[in-house]
Amino acid sequence: MITNSNKILPNLAKNIIGFLIGKEQIKDYQSIDWEQAIRPFQSHKMVYPSYYTSVNYHGIEKGYLNPIAAMTYDIITPLATLPSEQWLRHCLLKTITLKPKKILDLGCGTGTNTLNLKKMFPEALVMGLDLSPYMLVMADKKAQKYQQEIVWKQGLAESTEMLEFSFDLITISLLFHEMPQAISQRVIQESFRLLKPQGQLIILDANQKRLRHLKWLTKLFREPYSAIYAQGDIIQWLEQVGLQDIKGNPLAGIYQITSAYKPQ
Repeated sequence: MITNSNKILPNLAKNIIGFLIGKEQIKDYQSIDWEQAIRPFQSHKMVYPSYYTSVNYHGIEKGYLNPIAAMTYDIITPLATLPSEQWLRHCLLKTITLKPKKILDLGCGTGTNTLNLKKMFPEALVMGLDLSPYMLVMADKKAQKYQQEIVWKQGLAESTEMLEFSFDLITISLLFHEMPQAISQRVIQESFRLLKPQGQLIILDANQKRLRHLKWLTKLFREPYSAIYAQGDIIQWLEQVGLQDIKGNPLAGIYQITSAYKPQ
């Protein structure tokens, strides 16, 4: 595990990150004692799955278990999501059809979508769950900046260990293309278990049918599981667990928002 910011930023990485986020901000990030910062977000019994530790997401060594990934995510993601990350996430919000009291954002990353949900439903209890404590550090910093009270939890999206029938709304953004198909299907099964009757599940991710013909894109962004994800069918996965009123809405050529509900 990387614990010293001076060790995790070799000269090339320093130059790239400095260019992306600015010299003043890089000083702030370098000042973080990551070993101390991640402690509040670490589960003592967490065992990282091999599918997560055996690959380097986006070409970053140790993937999301590297502070560099957390530091650069909010800079790189808008550059990689067309026409814009803000527009895509706004489309997700427009898909919500109920007024949830409890919301879970699975694979929340640095919390952009989680914050949007809290702002839209300020009276709701909103939780963001992610496997990377480094991403949760950045998510919490954003929540503090915007004075939003959000519960952050480290955990497996496919096995949250939370009580069933706990949430009115579950959202999953840009997660499935970063895990094997079998794990994605387990995440859907877990979402079904966690949803209250008539609860809504919303998934924002790449359009699998389009992605099958864009192999160059997965290579460009160095996504280890995108090609495997592209061979699957989210609609079918949702049907298999018993979700109903399933609707898939293609967006911007390569994305799709899929909505489904748990039966009464």
